[in-house]
Amino acid sequence: MRYLVLCILLTLGLPSWSQVNSIGDFTGDESKLYAQTKQVNQFFRRFNGEEDVSGKRFYEGDNGYRDLKARRKYLGILFDNYSPIDQDVRTAFVLDVTDKSAPKLLDFHGKSWFAEVNADFMYNRQKVSIILYLRIEAQNDGYKWVISNIYFDQFAQFFTHLPDTASTEYFLHPMSHELDFMNIHKVFDDPDKLDYYLENNYKPDQLSIFVAEMKTGNLKFVTVNTVKFHFFQIPNWYFEVSYFNRNSNNSGWLISNLVRIDDKEKKQLIRNYTHEQ
Repeated sequence: MRYLVLCILLTLGLPSWSQVNSIGDFTGDESKLYAQTKQVNQFFRRFNGEEDVSGKRFYEGDNGYRDLKARRKYLGILFDNYSPIDQDVRTAFVLDVTDKSAPKLLDFHGKSWFAEVNADFMYNRQKVSIILYLRIEAQNDGYKWVISNIYFDQFAQFFTHLPDTASTEYFLHPMSHELDFMNIHKVFDDPDKLDYYLENNYKPDQLSIFVAEMKTGNLKFVTVNTVKFHFFQIPNWYFEVSYFNRNSNNSGWLISNLVRIDDKEKKQLIRNYTHEQ
């Protein structure tokens, strides 16, 4: 588990830029080096207008700090040029984020964004893929990444009858208590039907199974495969940030998906991504 956390921390960094032949006084390979958004934190800074294309940091009070004109330029190069994002949607997003009356910023320590980590594990002597969902959480005077949920298709198969567990065949009679629940044996005679005997508002918790299987040694971590980030911090928008390793300016952490979305749709999309009931 320590190795997993270390891999995730080493991966953290932020978006990238569009293809251009030169940037400022830099050309060729040097230009590519500076244009690439190599770290997730760098993505945040460039999105917010707190770092220029050459890597120069801006702090509050500096000329250029969160400058709207510069941010429009920086945002334009934080998109993956090969992802199917509609140009009109992209333009509308940039204009909305840099609106003079209400500019929008990302907050690394804020809520409404999370990491999706696809990792390999050994489970019952077979290599399997499990998705880990991680969020930033405050602790004492600092912050840390925590696993908020996981998704594993083999765990999901344990709950095939949920969320609707109503059945006219599999239930305990309401007078079972008068028999000292002697009939409860039928709950366990067929474990595959166990779902039907759970309370209606029960929600499957794969994270608890994951922790139990890790502690018993049935599940062992192997390696991280891919990492991407889901952002819901900007009002009326959702976007995804993925890493692209290319020998071009359009490389590094880039926006790979962008959707205009309202608050109700955001809640549903978060449930869909994290497999929450």
